[in-house]
Amino acid sequence: MEVISTHATTGDRILIRGRTVETPDRHGEIVEVRGADGGPPYLVRFENGHESIVFPGSDFVVDHAGSDTPPG
Repeated sequence: MEVISTHATTGDRILIRGRTVETPDRHGEIVEVRGADGGPPYLVRFENGHESIVFPGSDFVVDHAGSDTPPG
């Protein structure tokens, strides 16, 4: 089993890639980090306003706040 090590801070943008051709990518902003030392789970507000607790998987990309590189 692959272990994903993700660290994020409030304000970081995220991208969750669609798993199939028909599923679009989802973009959001981390509004709360609930794990220790920047680790998951994260409370994420998606572009449609929905908020959800997210545990990152292999389809999860973090764009750290202040980074010049967009996710994806």
